[in-house]
Amino acid sequence: MTRADDRILIQPISAGGFAPYGDFLEAAGAPDKLINQGLCGRYHDRAHLDFADGRAGISLFKAEPRDLPMPLAMMERHPEGSQAFIPMSEHGFLVIVAPDVDGRPGQPLAFETQPGQAINYHRGTWHGVLTPLQAPGIFAVVDRIGTGANLQEHWFDTPYVVVRPE
Repeated sequence: MTRADDRILIQPISAGGFAPYGDFLEAAGAPDKLINQGLCGRYHDRAHLDFADGRAGISLFKAEPRDLPMPLAMMERHPEGSQAFIPMSEHGFLVIVAPDVDGRPGQPLAFETQPGQAINYHRGTWHGVLTPLQAPGIFAVVDRIGTGANLQEHWFDTPYVVVRPE
């Protein structure tokens, strides 16, 4: 039986709620400027890419969709670089983050994005693995390309369970 304090309730994502963990990306409101003869709105410089060394690269990820409720047994972080996830489909996805508490993830939070929204994790942010809730789980990922270790994992003694609010 799952204890109530082991459950992580999914909440809608917002710029303010996600700010401690990274940048929330969406083309909402008025663009910063119009380009291409006024036919394209540019939402300028919305993510802070941060790399200790190496360079920015764009990769494509294809992740299997997950079902809810979903166990959360592990979180990871990338101490050498930020990591942006940009869906290449019309679906939102699940974003799980946690504050750092003495080098380990603290209490996790779960957010659900909507179509047209993306995120950029700050360098060193504890996060869950890429979690689409619908197929296809195809994402453009902008992250650090370089040598050396850039992955730390933390496995929980008792997994959490990610659920939708009732």
